[in-house]
Amino acid sequence: MTMKIAVIGTGGVAVRNYLPHIAERGDVELSYLNRTRSKAAAAAEQFGGRVAADSADLMSDEPDACLIFTKEMDRVEAANALLPYRPKRLFFEKPLAARHGQANVVEEDFFDARDMLQAVHGAGVETAMVFNYRFFDQTQLAREIVEREAFGRPVHFTGLVHYNCWSHCIDLVLQFMGPAASISAQATEDSGNVTVAARMTNDATGTLIGTSAIDLKLPLYELTFAFEHGRLSMRDLDGEMEVINYRTGRHERHNLTFDISRWDQYRASFGKAINAYLDSVRDGAPPPIPGLAGLQELQFEAGIKRAIASGATVVLEEAFGLEGAS
Repeated sequence: MTMKIAVIGTGGVAVRNYLPHIAERGDVELSYLNRTRSKAAAAAEQFGGRVAADSADLMSDEPDACLIFTKEMDRVEAANALLPYRPKRLFFEKPLAARHGQANVVEEDFFDARDMLQAVHGAGVETAMVFNYRFFDQTQLAREIVEREAFGRPVHFTGLVHYNCWSHCIDLVLQFMGPAASISAQATEDSGNVTVAARMTNDATGTLIGTSAIDLKLPLYELTFAFEHGRLSMRDLDGEMEVINYRTGRHERHNLTFDISRWDQYRASFGKAINAYLDSVRDGAPPPIPGLAGLQELQFEAGIKRAIASGATVVLEEAFGLEGAS
């Protein structure tokens, strides 16, 4: 089966992180749309495929999936522009929406993204997200251990996170601990550090500290997830992982070999993510990460902003409900 894949946005993210991996596949035909046509033409020359004149031309091929790699400020607009042409599937880079850039997500971004997902899901369009940290070797091993060793119900979590990894680490918290129910938060005015306390829908609780005060040469995040029968801690971009099994008393450490850098793993994670998604398209299977995960991440960030501004605990379903978006 040859899949027709439409690429919307051919800037650095697409050309650097995704298209090299997609072009290696033998089961894909590519088409491109970009506001600056010359950039789309350059991508077509490098990776193969055709350049579309506009959305109607792009969708005339009836692509099996549309990959939206525009800047985060433009993703909602890009998705809405495709909706009249009844796309089958939409795949989004993260975050799902950020009108002021991903470093400054605001409440309105959640509502913009929710409105968009309500419209596309209402039209029967399947959506998916990237969140490539889920495809780190250590993250996938962690999921395997939690399930294989029957660690049981999530209990609590802690995290120290550089803002460069903020949305990814929120997604990892939601993946391991479940959906969030309520959030309290405080921020320092001078440094911009944020401390978040969250209760999840399964009554697990935890804290996250967001900061830009971590030296970029050091581990960019440390996350600990505790369950009824064990806990695990992950550090940095596919870095060290520590696992403690309460029932067996076994204490394990998992590390990359010394000849592999975290940046090698970071770059490779995009290939793992996009290939997993394209495999799901080929096989007619659900996407590895649904579009709803992107909205849940924005819900968490919007909850933080509301909690800081109000000084009160924010009940997410009341303030930022997901109705109609799943």
